[in-house]
Amino acid sequence: MYPELFSIPAFTIGSLTIGPFTIYSYGVLLAASYLLGLRLAMWRARKWGLDANRVLDLGIYIIIAALVGAKLLLLIVEYDQFSNPEELLTLARSGGVFYGGLLLAVGVAFWYIARHRLPFWTTCDVFAPGIALGHVTGRLGCLAAGCCYGRQTDVPWAIIFTDPQAAANVGTPLGIPLHPTQIYEAGAALLILGVLLATERRGRAFPGRTFWSYMFLYAISRYIIEIYRGDPRGTVFDIFSTSQFISILLPPLSLAMLFWLSRSRA
Repeated sequence: MYPELFSIPAFTIGSLTIGPFTIYSYGVLLAASYLLGLRLAMWRARKWGLDANRVLDLGIYIIIAALVGAKLLLLIVEYDQFSNPEELLTLARSGGVFYGGLLLAVGVAFWYIARHRLPFWTTCDVFAPGIALGHVTGRLGCLAAGCCYGRQTDVPWAIIFTDPQAAANVGTPLGIPLHPTQIYEAGAALLILGVLLATERRGRAFPGRTFWSYMFLYAISRYIIEIYRGDPRGTVFDIFSTSQFISILLPPLSLAMLFWLSRSRA
């Protein structure tokens, strides 16, 4: 676990003092996740004959929406923690809630696609594997930062965090064996990516199948992984975590959309 990659001490140019600067692992890996996801989406767009410039613009909108949505949902589910203005800096350093970023990004993408009259579900299909790829790298950023940590456990593959910066930034328990939930989710996202790419041309393909397959598979994996999470992230009905509750809603919606889209193009 390396919350900080490196620091640049303050230096002076003439009468101007610049710095110090700290480069955080999470920020670097998060940026890498967006760039990788966008790169894959651009490659797929060219392959499928879509307007690459429109897809690039859409990708930028998606990235901005994902960043804002992740922070907003974190602020909502952990309002008591961040209601103190002094804690807002902690919000900036925290990773956010992936579902918040995903849902706002999907909403913005739907608006952009409809506005510019792109082939709706085909464009969604182009981006779905990119989301999964970006999620792999993003969760490795969570591992480096110590956020989204798991419950205490005695399984042989447990991990132990030791860096005081992680405890100070996101409350990571130190010196305690925990489920490596960040690795669980990165592995699940990588598996989903493989499934999407391996199956999208098999069987009776139809626009929207890859996107809604991603939503279905991710929701199932996220619900299971949430069982092993140990970080505070809000509850619904005092039973489910916020992400678990969303994960319950998405599979039936995904199956309904897959059925409807397959029938409408029969």
